[in-house]
Amino acid sequence: MRESSNPVFRSLPKGQGGYAQFGTGAASFGAQQVQAEPYATQYPDQQQAGVSRPMTIDDVVTKTGITLAVVTALGVLSYFMVSMSPGLMMPFVLVGGLGGFALIMIATFGRKQDNPAIVLSYAALEGVFLGAASFLFANLVSTGGPGMIAQAIFGTVGVFVGMLVVYRTGAIRVTPKFTRMMVAALFGVVAIALLNMVLALFGVGGGEGFGLRSGGPLAIIFSLVCIGLAAFMFLIDFDSADQMIRAGAPEKAAWGVALGLTVTLVWLYLEILRLLSYFNND
Repeated sequence: MRESSNPVFRSLPKGQGGYAQFGTGAASFGAQQVQAEPYATQYPDQQQAGVSRPMTIDDVVTKTGITLAVVTALGVLSYFMVSMSPGLMMPFVLVGGLGGFALIMIATFGRKQDNPAIVLSYAALEGVFLGAASFLFANLVSTGGPGMIAQAIFGTVGVFVGMLVVYRTGAIRVTPKFTRMMVAALFGVVAIALLNMVLALFGVGGGEGFGLRSGGPLAIIFSLVCIGLAAFMFLIDFDSADQMIRAGAPEKAAWGVALGLTVTLVWLYLEILRLLSYFNND
């Protein structure tokens, strides 16, 4: 099975290649019976524990919906709390951002990404972070206000749906070469962003490093590259989820898929919000 560029998906159970028609509905009972043999072979521990059936697309949709609902609810609450008491903004950004990052590390390297407690805790922390970050970008960094946040949300949903359509129609095929290119691009972007942050901390470029987050032309190009990369990552993540369903991964693995998709959605939303703030900066 091809590895995803999303680090959360890369440590999920792997099975044989194939497509399970991600986004077309749950597999039939007959199809689940066909999957029983690879499921029992690849996941003997789950089989012995009494798992009744393998994961279906309905499980993925349900778990992802629950995870995003938690992110949204905590995000809205965080935004209104910060708007009433701006002093909460930085604590929410730090606690939510660092806490969410720590849970991703625990889930990825501890192979606990299918643990619902970790997934939902991550969603709650990211919600707190996103609410505060949204207030920061919409009201302090720029003058976009709530309207800019709505635009970022619609843009994120639009990209997600668009890439799902692209994947379903096969307009772009997810091949091993495509995946390797995406992984290389992802590591390149992360390395450049980290270097820019370090240089900015040391006062290089007037405290802006390479200027990747300054709001200028280079910053706009960098945000567009990040948005494009996040969009293409959806294709690889959809393919990874497809193959997990095909391989007969246990039902609980749907939490790991939900976590991986949420990580990408959060990154995409932040990049779109940041890009919009550049155009609403007086």
